[in-house]
Amino acid sequence: MEKYLNRELSWLEFNQRVMEESEDLDNPLLERLKFTSIVSSNLDEFFMIRVGSLWDQIKAGVTQPDPSGLTPRDQIAAIHRITHQLVEKQYRAYFTLLDELEEQGVVLLRFRELTEEQKRFADRYYQEVVYPVLTPIVVDQSRPFPLIQNKSLNTGLLLQNPRQKGKYLFATVQVPSVLPRYLEVPALDGTRAFILLEKIIKEHLEELFDSHEILAYGHYRITRNADLGYDEEEAEDLLATIQEALKMRKWGRVVRLEVQADMDDRLLEILQDHLEVDDEEVYRVVHSIDLTFLMRFIQDNRMPAHQYPPFEPHWPVRYKDREDLLRKIGKRDILLHHPYDSFRPVMDLVKQAARDPGVLAIKMTLYRLSGHSPIIEDLAAAAENGKQVTVLVELKARFDEENNIVWAKKLEKAGAHVIYGLVGLKTHCKLLLIVRQEKQKIRRYVHLSTGNYNDVTARLYVDLGLFTADPRIGEDATAVFNMLSGYSRLKGLNHLMVAPEHLKTRFLELVDREIENARAGLPSGIRIKVNSLIDEEVIDRLYEASGAGVSIDLLVRGICGLRPGIPGLSENIRVYSIVGRFLEHSRIFRFENAGNPEIFLASADLMRRNLERRVEIMFPLLDERIRRQVDRILTAHFADTVKCRILQPDGSYIRNGSDGAFDSQQYFIENP
Repeated sequence: MEKYLNRELSWLEFNQRVMEESEDLDNPLLERLKFTSIVSSNLDEFFMIRVGSLWDQIKAGVTQPDPSGLTPRDQIAAIHRITHQLVEKQYRAYFTLLDELEEQGVVLLRFRELTEEQKRFADRYYQEVVYPVLTPIVVDQSRPFPLIQNKSLNTGLLLQNPRQKGKYLFATVQVPSVLPRYLEVPALDGTRAFILLEKIIKEHLEELFDSHEILAYGHYRITRNADLGYDEEEAEDLLATIQEALKMRKWGRVVRLEVQADMDDRLLEILQDHLEVDDEEVYRVVHSIDLTFLMRFIQDNRMPAHQYPPFEPHWPVRYKDREDLLRKIGKRDILLHHPYDSFRPVMDLVKQAARDPGVLAIKMTLYRLSGHSPIIEDLAAAAENGKQVTVLVELKARFDEENNIVWAKKLEKAGAHVIYGLVGLKTHCKLLLIVRQEKQKIRRYVHLSTGNYNDVTARLYVDLGLFTADPRIGEDATAVFNMLSGYSRLKGLNHLMVAPEHLKTRFLELVDREIENARAGLPSGIRIKVNSLIDEEVIDRLYEASGAGVSIDLLVRGICGLRPGIPGLSENIRVYSIVGRFLEHSRIFRFENAGNPEIFLASADLMRRNLERRVEIMFPLLDERIRRQVDRILTAHFADTVKCRILQPDGSYIRNGSDGAFDSQQYFIENP
């Protein structure tokens, strides 16, 4: 057995756990439907980036096995084998959920199931709204096979060639992404009835291609390699280079083809031939291709009795005005535990700093933002108010590149100094620094976080954020921003540990200290909560700690390359994963330290990319009261018996079989 689990297969195991939530009858109906949709969106990104990257390796001639012993081709073969099974499981759950929805008075109909009145309604919608935006394309000698857009839903057709009997032509029409995926049609008895847009278009194909006889048709969708490739070292203008690379995403190799399950073999052969898709890359789907539409469908069909009950986030700090919030931060450190604690204090701090005449400068790193971020508006207002505003906007944040370019230009227009990240590194740390004139001295206020400055995901992601006015951390934050803006070296930091400079080295030293303590008979132990753990050097050091007798508990939400519970290697390591209502996103590192525990929070996961190719920050919790808060969080997570799974040596997960029913997320809703 290899020492490491494969990264890609571990990620698919994570999606198996997400899929389990859609099958869990203890979850409300619409929430189960939401988990079904999440699997689809996760698979889209997985194929675009991870499978796309594997094909890039194959194209480059890479045949060397990864740490788990699998070559790129081995991994792709295993990915397709497992994903085909996962998709079959997903659609079985989907059909069950549709039946349950119908029992609640919400039905998704086929065209033939519509009443005459509903058909007239759908036909009118087609003529007035859909038809004007359709573009039917026939492929012949004068019209080559068209570019099929990534993730677009299409209908492919075989048409009788009017010039050559026995010959046929290929045609395609894209289901317009600018229109809603479904239409609500009039229904009786208080029920709500819907039909998918592609079902309406299908009924009017003969009108679209009225000069041809239709021999066969079927829906299809492709996923392209969207892993951006560009040379930062050679780029004269990083902004222009990324904008150009974004355009190239639509030309990426097709890495997955989803088709209607009963698609005509001749039609499928044409698609595979022109799109250069192998048999294993074809996914035959019964019913609706692309279930990501369910997220919007749930929003349009709110049923409180079949959704998680709403809750109001807790306010961990009360303040009356801008000076009061700063005064409270100045008195003592404040920890926010999102989404149980409101994200509002973070936004208020930026807003108030923008208007506070005493604030001289605001410096901030931005990685992922919401679509209409109030933080951007406040930073722009601060710059317009004459404050020194410096913002690092990470242009290389995957799938947020276009958004971030828009925000960067808006901030520049307002007069802010905008940094577009660093060459060769992504800036992933979450850091806010406010410099304020107070009487005869300068004081620095800092916010450090494990999660993004995103007011939308802060209601869905579990993260931790720290407010502090500790002058030593303020000095460190200033040094980090000077490094980001001016390439200065980080020397003699007080408390912050920064990747790629020395975060990984310091982390390994902390593990080594636990090893030494265990060998000396002193109290030792490691508790870690991260999203991913795949760095081999880190895993090896944890194996070494296990061998020295250090008790290690790991809470790894997603990808884990470590095999726990193997005699002689990892018998003292336990790995857990929680998948539930909220996405567990915080990074916590606790070291027993001979009975004097130290706890750190970080923006980084234990992945090589985070530790060696990104700017990340790990920071200590210096306040004993806050350390107790985080200890309570870890204790609750490891006690979870409802949403927690335990990793087995073979890479599979089983439910925590402990007695009692304890849901840590529900516990924090009720006891923030």
